Amino acid sequence: MAIREGTLHTGIVQLLLHFQWTWIGLIVSEDDSGEGFLQRLTPLLARNSICVAFLERTVIFKDLNFDANKNTVKHNILSIHSKLLSMTANVVVVNGDNQTLLPLVVVLHTAEFHRRAVIGKVWITPPQWDFTSEIEDCCAKTFHGTLCFTTSTRPVPGFQDFLQTLKPDKSLTRFLCLFYKFAFGCCSDVKIKTCKHCRGKEKLESLPQSLFEMEMSDQSYRIYNALYAVAHALNAIYMPRPKTMLNRDASKLLNIEPWQMHTFLKNVHFNNGAVYEVWFAQEELSSGLDVVNWVTFPNKSFLKIQVGKMSPSQEFTIHDDAIVWNSRFKQNLPRSTCVESCHVGHSKTVQEGEAICCYDCTPCPDDMMSNQTDAVHCFICPADQYPNKNQDQCIPKRMAFLTYNESLGISLVTFTFSFSIMTVLVIWIFLKNWNTPIVKANNQNLTCILLSSILLCYLSSLLFIGEPGKVSCLLRQSAFGIIFSVAISCVLAKTITVVLAFMATQPGNRMRKWLGKKVAHSIVLSCSLIQVGICTVWLSTSPPFPDVDRHSQTEHIIVECNEGSIIMLYSVLGYVGFLALTSFTVAFLARKLPDTFNEAKFITFCMLVFFSVWVSFIPAYLSTKGKDVVAVEVFAILASNTGLLTCIFLPKCYVIVLKPDLNSKQLLTEKRSN
Repeated sequence: MAIREGTLHTGIVQLLLHFQWTWIGLIVSEDDSGEGFLQRLTPLLARNSICVAFLERTVIFKDLNFDANKNTVKHNILSIHSKLLSMTANVVVVNGDNQTLLPLVVVLHTAEFHRRAVIGKVWITPPQWDFTSEIEDCCAKTFHGTLCFTTSTRPVPGFQDFLQTLKPDKSLTRFLCLFYKFAFGCCSDVKIKTCKHCRGKEKLESLPQSLFEMEMSDQSYRIYNALYAVAHALNAIYMPRPKTMLNRDASKLLNIEPWQMHTFLKNVHFNNGAVYEVWFAQEELSSGLDVVNWVTFPNKSFLKIQVGKMSPSQEFTIHDDAIVWNSRFKQNLPRSTCVESCHVGHSKTVQEGEAICCYDCTPCPDDMMSNQTDAVHCFICPADQYPNKNQDQCIPKRMAFLTYNESLGISLVTFTFSFSIMTVLVIWIFLKNWNTPIVKANNQNLTCILLSSILLCYLSSLLFIGEPGKVSCLLRQSAFGIIFSVAISCVLAKTITVVLAFMATQPGNRMRKWLGKKVAHSIVLSCSLIQVGICTVWLSTSPPFPDVDRHSQTEHIIVECNEGSIIMLYSVLGYVGFLALTSFTVAFLARKLPDTFNEAKFITFCMLVFFSVWVSFIPAYLSTKGKDVVAVEVFAILASNTGLLTCIFLPKCYVIVLKPDLNSKQLLTEKRSN
C-alpha cells in the first residue's frame, strides 16, 4: 500500500526541474531503505543534470546506553550539522521515517535554538516522515514552507463526524484509552486510581494539530484502503462458494493463509468510501502523489496546502503562486544552483574536475548568440542575420553595395565625370589642331582611337557602381578588359611606329615599306581581338552573375557580381598586364631615339604608373571586403586610365595650347637638320 518508489523518485526530479533546482543536498537513513532510495534516485538526478552538493546518512538510534553507539550518533549529528551550515544549496531532499531521521531533528532543533542559517532551507520530505510532533517541540520555523509528497487522498465521508462524536468509555480499545490519558489526562476506567475519570466533554478537535489531526492522515488513508482491499479480496474468495458450505462450516472456510490472498489482491479494483479508484499494478498500489506545502504558525499550529500533484501516469502539475516559502526567502522563488545563472549572450563551460552543475559563464563568440539563461551552447544566427551588441538575439542583415548616394560613390562618380570631361577637352583640342605637326607626327588615327578608348574606359567604371544586375555583371569586367586592351594596343602601336620610323631613316634599311597606318591598325586590331576572344569564351562558358555574400561582413549582406570563372577573370587581367609589359619594354628601349616628337619617354613613364597602380591594387583587392572591393577596383581603373591620359597627352596639350610656337613645321625641320 506504500507509494510506488518509481513514482516518488520521478515526482522529486520533476519538482526539482520545475523550479530549476540543480544543486541539492541529500539526507537519507543508513539502512536498506535509504540505500535503495539512493540507487534509484541518483541515476535520475544525473540524467537530468542535477548535482548533489552533499550526501549524509543518518545513524539509526538504537540503545544509547552503549558508549560506542553514543559516539557514533554524536559524530553523525555533528557531521550533518557541519554540512548543513557550510552547504550553498538551498534545497535538501530527505528520506526516512521518524526513527531513522532523529539525528536530523536533533540538528534542526539545535540550529533553530541558536538561530542558525539551517532554518532557511527548502525541505523536500517523504510521506513516511511525520514531523507534526517536531513542530510542537521545535523546528517550527525550519519546517515552514516544507514541500512533502503524500499519497493522493480524498476526504472520507463521515470520518470527522465520527471523531467529533467519539467519547471515552469502556468500549474504547486500550490504545485509545492510553491516548486519552496522554492527551486529556483522564481515563475511562474508574478503577485506575492514579488517573481522573473522563467526563465525556473532551473533544478531539480541541487538541493542537501537532498532537491530533481531525483529517485522515496519509498513513491512515493507506490503512483505510488496505482494509477495503482485503475485504474485496476475501469477498472474491468466498463469493463463488456455495452458501451451504459457508453455513455448515464457516470457521473452517475462514482459515486461509495470507499467501493464498495474493492472486485475489492483484485483481482487486474498486472505489473506496471517498469515491477514489483503487487498484494494483505490478503488485504496487497504482496511485498518484499530492505535493503538500506545510505552513507553520508561531502558536505551533500548521496548515497543509495541496499545491500540486502527480498522476499515476506521471503527469506533473504544480501551482507556484499557491506555495508559501520559508520566511528567509521573503516569498521569492528560492534558487539552488552551484553558480549564478549565465546571462543571455553567454554559455556554460564546465570546470575541469567539478560537478556538471558548477560551471563558468563564457561570452559567446562574435558571430554567435544565446537567448536564454544557462545556455549549454551558443548558436549561430541564420545566414541573413547577425547577433546584436548583447548577443542575445539575431538582427536581419542589411543589403550593402556601392551606391550613387553615399559619399564614396559620389566621389568616384565625380572623378569619373571630371576626367571624362577632361578627355573630351583633349579630343576637342586635338581635333581643332588636327593638321598641326605635333598631332600629325603621332599618328592622328591612333590618337583618336586611344582617346576614345580612354573616354569609354572612364565611363565603363560606372558599371561597377549601383546594385549589381544581370547586364552590369556581364559587362563590367569584359567591357573594361576589351576597352583597356584597345587603349594599351594603341600605346603599343605608337611605340612600334616610333621604332620603325627610326629604323627606316637608316640608309639601306628595308623597314620603310612597313611604315604606314596599316601596320599600326593591324597591331591594334589583332591585340584587341585576342582580348575579345578571351571575353567571348568567358561569357559563353561561365559568365558572371549577380550574387550575395552573407559571410564576409557581420552586419551586411554584400550584393556583388560572382565572376563565374576566376581563371577567365585572371586571364583577362593578365592579358592586359601582358600588353602593358610589352609596351613598357618597347618604349623603354626606344626612349632615347632621336626624334622631335618621340613619345617613348612618356609611354615608359605611363606604363610605370600603370604597374604601380595595379601592383598596389592586388593586395588592396585581396584584403578588402564588401563594397570596398568594388571601390578599390574602380579607383584602380580611374588611376591607370588617368596615367594614360596625363602622361601621354598632357605634354602635347601643353605645347599645343601654351607653346604654339613649338608646334611648327619650321621648328621640326630645323631640329631634324641639326
